[in-house]
Amino acid sequence: MAPKLKMKVCSLSGVKTLGLQLLSSRDYINNLPRLLSIVSPTYPPNLVLECLLFLQSFFLPLLPDLPSSSSSPLDISSHDPQLIYRAWVRLKFDDFIKSLIDVFVSPQSDETLKEVVLDAIMEFVKVANGGKFSSSIYHKLLHSIVHSSDAVLLGVELLSSKYFRYMDVRYFTYISLGRFARTLEGKVISDFKMAKEDGINESPLNPSLDHVICNLYCIISHVFPLESLEKPSRPSIEMWSESAGVLSRECDHEHHPEEVDLNDNQLKPEKHNSNVTSADAIAKKMKSKLTKAWISYLRLPLPLDVYKEVLVNLHQAVIPHLTKPNMLCDFLTRSFDVGGVISVMALSGLHVLMTQHGLDYPNFYEKLYALLVPSIFMAKHRAKFFQLLDSCLKSPLLPAYLAASFVKKLSRLLLSVSPSGALVIIALIHNLLRRHPSINCLVHREDGDEEGKDESKTNTVISDKIDDSKTSAMPCQKSGIDHFNNGETNPKKSMAMSSSLWEMDTILQHYCPPVSRFALSLGTDLTVRARTSEMKVEDYSSGSYATVFGEEIRRRVKQVPLAFYKATPSSLFSETDSAGWNFKLEAEIAQEINERDISEHFYSPAKRQRKDGP
Repeated sequence: MAPKLKMKVCSLSGVKTLGLQLLSSRDYINNLPRLLSIVSPTYPPNLVLECLLFLQSFFLPLLPDLPSSSSSPLDISSHDPQLIYRAWVRLKFDDFIKSLIDVFVSPQSDETLKEVVLDAIMEFVKVANGGKFSSSIYHKLLHSIVHSSDAVLLGVELLSSKYFRYMDVRYFTYISLGRFARTLEGKVISDFKMAKEDGINESPLNPSLDHVICNLYCIISHVFPLESLEKPSRPSIEMWSESAGVLSRECDHEHHPEEVDLNDNQLKPEKHNSNVTSADAIAKKMKSKLTKAWISYLRLPLPLDVYKEVLVNLHQAVIPHLTKPNMLCDFLTRSFDVGGVISVMALSGLHVLMTQHGLDYPNFYEKLYALLVPSIFMAKHRAKFFQLLDSCLKSPLLPAYLAASFVKKLSRLLLSVSPSGALVIIALIHNLLRRHPSINCLVHREDGDEEGKDESKTNTVISDKIDDSKTSAMPCQKSGIDHFNNGETNPKKSMAMSSSLWEMDTILQHYCPPVSRFALSLGTDLTVRARTSEMKVEDYSSGSYATVFGEEIRRRVKQVPLAFYKATPSSLFSETDSAGWNFKLEAEIAQEINERDISEHFYSPAKRQRKDGP
């Protein structure tokens, strides 16, 4: 473009002139490329907005007559001027869509312009395919968002707040995200194979791949769940375009994801007797696409921050809406085996699969037992962990050795955790002792009992024939020795049944009054279930120093200990409280020494004279 012409176009009046000429007559069709060149993030927003309005008004009436983008290229030898014109306009329309998407994902565009551009794109998605959902345009939009190198949260929030409430938008969102995830998975596998050929056992780090995976999660986590379809009603099923037939028909290529519903030609709905799709069919379709999208995404190498966020939200936002929730068992069991905070976060989803969907996970309690370390009481998600721990140990069918191992492990942690952690431990021990009467022998065990002597003799005779890993109840054979192995990670080998809960007697002397008072509840006979009730672990699981202190100062005390002094104390500690220590300043000490020396100098001769006198 010549410099003079560019200066004219770059003014608001010049843009209006070109737009009005384009809409008035086909003779000004050459204004179309000029206006398209302004739809760019580098131009001022007012000019971009003005061009958008003129171009939208120009293309909308022509869309029904334009050929599809997937049709054969333009034949130059064709002598039909209308065919040549429509094919050329179609190319310019595709350029216009690309420019709009570039403006939408650009960080230079302001929020108002992005919102207008998104509305224009979604309007073309609605009408560009003969009134049916244009999945090709929508796929291009999502592809640009996912592969954008800049922050995409603002654009995703706009898309979520305005369009994710429509069923067809969510449907095609899951289809596109599933394709993106499978493409990335193939790329990761190929990169790993290439790295392995080069002698590298691990896939090389790719920051751009991590960014794409984060963008994928940003979109898939903003798609609304399907609560509205659990009890379907006609008004709740809202479509953005005439896509009801697409969602209701049975897809012929259901098992061929590479051909999934991304061609405009594939979106022709079958003829139905009714134009209204049943809500049950829509719910089934949506769950199928949601499941495929999430399973494909979870196969990717997730960055650590995304990995943690997925584990935290999986049991509420994803598992209830999957067609087969047990498909997540591999992902969750691998996460639970990692250890540390990852295992704590994976416990929620794993607990849902085990209690609601019949998942059988071997060595689950061994992994859970290994998580009981002092650092767990400082973890961010400790409240949810303690509630799930209490729920996992609720079954009365647990072996006695397993319940005893957890009780003993928690009791040993009781000696080193904070007061808030001690309160939740006491609540857990209270519930375990009440649920499993067979381990109440740990509360009070003496070596002088007749039963203990008999068992001791028996165990002495057969000690050579029994492996140390046996978990039978063996009382302490020597006073002052605790046979419990606190460092053992396998509860079968911890020897908890041969120990006792001596830690509970120690905690009665705890420096924090709420802890010592709460520990008194363990002294009652918990085997009588009619007289006792279970503690609510959630009432103590999220405590801290602040909550313990707040509860204590709000507590009404009937008897308040008072201190009386005959004379007002001049210091916090008296000399008899700290023998050998001096809390006075050096100047005061020097002054006292001088005064003592002076008094001895003046009064000592007089005392000797009185002693020498008659």
